[in-house]
Amino acid sequence: MRNISQEEIKNYVEQNIGSFHQSRVDSLAKLKLEKVLKRKNPYLYKAKNILKSGELVESILDAYLSSQEEGIFGNFLEGLARFITYKTYGGLKSGTLGMDLDFVKENKRYIVTIKSGPSWGNSEQISAMKASFTRAKRTIRTSNSNVDVIAVNGCCYGRDNKPDKGEYFKYCGQSFWEFISGDPNLYTDIIEPLGHKAKEKNEEYMQEHARIVNMFTVQFSEKFCKNGIIDWASIVRFNSSTEKPPVEKTVKKKEIKG
Repeated sequence: MRNISQEEIKNYVEQNIGSFHQSRVDSLAKLKLEKVLKRKNPYLYKAKNILKSGELVESILDAYLSSQEEGIFGNFLEGLARFITYKTYGGLKSGTLGMDLDFVKENKRYIVTIKSGPSWGNSEQISAMKASFTRAKRTIRTSNSNVDVIAVNGCCYGRDNKPDKGEYFKYCGQSFWEFISGDPNLYTDIIEPLGHKAKEKNEEYMQEHARIVNMFTVQFSEKFCKNGIIDWASIVRFNSSTEKPPVEKTVKKKEIKG
């Protein structure tokens, strides 16, 4: 094992955190109002008695973006975890389906799947992960039957006070970052570098966010308001109706020859 320095982590974060911020801006630019409305529960927002188009649009948009950002930032943290493991144990991204990390520590082979937090999946998703662990172990032991393969579900934040799940281990938060680095303080040390140019990048994001909210509000008011009042029935039909929406036909104008 080799210790990784705070400077190495700082340099990695500063060089790569920009991709997270850019992905946030890019995801905004690609959004369509219809896509956002179809992904969120209209009954919830009616129950909250939202009366203003702009307020409703921003509320739905932010809820949609929040779930997206979890995935975007999860990818960044997965990359950081791979970088740290490469520096400490020579670990690499696993070539085995469903695994994110593969490395040897204290003469044991670890296969790791990384999730953002501890409550990441339902029973079916956890069963699928267990099946992936079983397949991965079988594949590795085909070439080396004597190797001790240990499966780990690593979570970047949170905690789990019973890490031994029988078929695999679940390390969360401090336990996970210490597991891949040997440093019990790493989970707090990585916080500071994450703020690199955060204010500057967030201002760019907020400008794009405001543009999208303003644009969507106009579109929403035109399509889902009557006399300035939100038409909830039309929103629900758009979101949930089994009927296919009418296809808008483009009428070509005839050229007038003079």
